[in-house]
Amino acid sequence: MPIRITGMNSGLDTDSIVKELVSAYSTKKDDIVKQKTKHEWKQEAWKELNTKIYSFYTSLDSMRFSNNYGLKKTTVSDTSKASITTQSSAVIGSQTLEILETAKTSYWTGDKVSEDGSITNKSTLADLGINTSGSFTLKVGEKETNISLNSNSTISDVLTQLNDAGINASFDEKNQRLFLNAKESGKDYDIDIVANDDAGQKIVDKLGIGAKIKGENAKIKLNNATFESNTNSFTINGLTITTLEKTNGAISINTTTDNQAIYDKIKNFIKGYNELIKEMDKLYNADSAKGYEPLTDDEKDEMSDEEVEKWETKIKDAILRRDQTLSSVSSVMKNAMSVSINIGDKSYNLSMFGIKTGGYFTAEKNEKSMYHIDGDKDDSSSASSTDKLMAAISSDPDGVAEFFSKLSQNVYDALDKKMKSTTLSSAYKVYNDKQMDKDYKNYEKSIAEWEEKVQYYEDYYYKKFSEMETALGKLQSSQSSLSNLLGM
Repeated sequence: MPIRITGMNSGLDTDSIVKELVSAYSTKKDDIVKQKTKHEWKQEAWKELNTKIYSFYTSLDSMRFSNNYGLKKTTVSDTSKASITTQSSAVIGSQTLEILETAKTSYWTGDKVSEDGSITNKSTLADLGINTSGSFTLKVGEKETNISLNSNSTISDVLTQLNDAGINASFDEKNQRLFLNAKESGKDYDIDIVANDDAGQKIVDKLGIGAKIKGENAKIKLNNATFESNTNSFTINGLTITTLEKTNGAISINTTTDNQAIYDKIKNFIKGYNELIKEMDKLYNADSAKGYEPLTDDEKDEMSDEEVEKWETKIKDAILRRDQTLSSVSSVMKNAMSVSINIGDKSYNLSMFGIKTGGYFTAEKNEKSMYHIDGDKDDSSSASSTDKLMAAISSDPDGVAEFFSKLSQNVYDALDKKMKSTTLSSAYKVYNDKQMDKDYKNYEKSIAEWEEKVQYYEDYYYKKFSEMETALGKLQSSQSSLSNLLGM
């Protein structure tokens, strides 16, 4: 922008006059900037809400398949001997378990290599009195590795070769002992050391490699059938059994339907729905922000940062108020939750399982569509009611699973339909994000056009005033010359 020097001859405040002359154009531009800002805030609000909706949508995968309700648990008569995790394929009933052996890891504890504590990882075999070359074979299960050493080899060199051969080897300088152990338990990883020659035997002796514990497999009897594993873990017919200690005879294990886990699964589903529907109703029923518009830079300069933040928060909180898209998404979810489900020749709904919304006139604002589970100890509004859900799970877990899998499938389908890609929206978006992106670009284009108009008319008026100032300057110069001629 060129430097403008105006008003020198006329004495007029040209800047103020030009600003007033172009104010209509500037105001129009500012209005569109405000619309763009509100549109941007609306995009951000929808992105945040869509993330929550999509998260709930994907969480329904664990609810809409009835085989996901086959939750079971297994108890052990002596938990000090074994621990058990249970898969859905486990057979319900009692079994006997006898732990004959637990898995052991093969290891060597070396003798002291020095009484005066002088040997370190940097010490050589010569420091141990070995002045020749020799080798020994390290066996780990079926794997054999030749370890070749000489008088210049350091303790660190020995450890490196042993570790590279597939075991864990370390030297405790404080206790002057070498420690070796297999990386895995069981017979398949049993460690053995065999000298290849006399010199090799001398090296083994000087390194103090002495007391050995053999690797052993774990062995159990489940219902009198014997199983063996190189670890303390067995996976058998839907049970993962971890052996802790040998038993003195058989102990009992009992697998049952995990009613509490099924209850918690349904409760989490209801909780997720409630949180989302409350958020949506809160946004839709927000207090009006009528009279509040985004602030221009000049308006912000006249306010404190706190005042600006409060002003903008007022607008943002109401940005989705009475939004029809929001209302549509909320409605399909509510409808999907309220329909009856046919199982066999009987029709079921949530209320039959003691799950229902609060009273319309007693529920808090934005909580009228939230569900409460009778007997839920975490819900003060329904904790004292009879627990129909747990009773239903206990008496007919398969029926409960079928109902909630179909119900959650209904909700999933309703949201899935809303999230289909269209010319206005992308996949997995419940709002018209494509259209909003297009509108945003149109705002930017319109703002640029109005900025050009403001610039054009500013330049136009400044040029006219400049011409006027020039003419006045010439007139004043002529008057001064005439006065001089007339001696005035």
